[in-house]
Amino acid sequence: MPIVSTPQERLLGDLRALINADAAELSTRLRAQQIRDFPPMAQKTIRRFSPSEAAKFIGIHEGYLRQLVAEGKGPAPQSNNRRTYSIEDIEILRLDLDRDGKGVRRYLPRRRSDEPLQIISVMNFKGGSGKTTTTAHLAQFLAFRGYRVLAIDLDPQASLSTLFGHQPELDVGDNETLYGAIRYDSGRRDMAEIVRATYIPNLHIIPGQLELMEFEHETPKALMERQGQDSLFFSRIGEALGQVGHAYDVVVIDCPPQLGFLTLSALCAATAVLITVHPQMLDVMSMSQFLNMTGGLLDVVANAGGATQYDWMRYLVTRYEPSDGPQTTMVGLMRSIFGPRVLTHPMLKSTAVADAGLTKQTLYEVERQQFTRGTYDRAVEALDLVNGEIEGLIKQVWGRA
Repeated sequence: MPIVSTPQERLLGDLRALINADAAELSTRLRAQQIRDFPPMAQKTIRRFSPSEAAKFIGIHEGYLRQLVAEGKGPAPQSNNRRTYSIEDIEILRLDLDRDGKGVRRYLPRRRSDEPLQIISVMNFKGGSGKTTTTAHLAQFLAFRGYRVLAIDLDPQASLSTLFGHQPELDVGDNETLYGAIRYDSGRRDMAEIVRATYIPNLHIIPGQLELMEFEHETPKALMERQGQDSLFFSRIGEALGQVGHAYDVVVIDCPPQLGFLTLSALCAATAVLITVHPQMLDVMSMSQFLNMTGGLLDVVANAGGATQYDWMRYLVTRYEPSDGPQTTMVGLMRSIFGPRVLTHPMLKSTAVADAGLTKQTLYEVERQQFTRGTYDRAVEALDLVNGEIEGLIKQVWGRA
């Protein structure tokens, strides 16, 4: 007797077929678009910087930079007789200045052996809070300033990887994400094997892709089968970072927008936590639930021996519009509750940041002339104030002025 499917079953079958067909078509189109925009042999690069930008990154006045150029240091003028600086030029000047300073490390801010590695987990339970944008710009800012930075994309959606030129569908294979270093079976790799260089000398990255979800699936099984010979999930990222920590000053982790095993492990590895929040009622209400859940889960982790001590924790207001009355009220509420744990400087909402993202770039990477000068300058100033404040917190932990 033939089996007769119900209308609901036929609809489900059609839906599965539709989703599979759409997924295949979308993947094909995205690959074609990727090849058009970034040919197979092409590599992402960073633009050259103006003298004022170069001086800012090194930490000197532009007049002093001109003096150094007059002494024969720095690059030669380009074909249009204007002098611009590659990121390599800036690093060479920084190293020269540091040698001239007889090892005072005024221009080379790398941590000393007695200064702990700073691991900053950037997180929020709700998508769209500017988490990945914040991570990308912070990692680049610190690298431009001379710190050795490792950026980790812990989000299976891998938006951070895409910003740094690593398309997850094309460029990131199996066992090439952080999962490769924290997995539970014999396929585990050394952390150094999955770290990738970027087009910025001081910045390395561990890209992400969908295989990170395997950690969420495998951890419950590992907890049930644990024989006492393997570390628990919340220790694994910290242990992996211990293999390469000597090579870096700061690690910045872009956490997934969910409170799973990956996020909890990143929290336990962190020395600092940065929570991004969009100042609107629904987002703040979502953050309230996120904080309640996080606190409860961290209690469980602490009872099991997980680390929950942090050098600092801060809230960063993102996509802020100062002319928006309700947003300003919400920011005031947050400051009244959290006090100095809310960063002094918010990240302003800007079309410049959004437009740069359309071409898979950060604001630091795009040319100024692509935007209205005022729009670009306001956005960069807001970014520099936020990132400079975070740099100050790092120095404070190290005991530096």
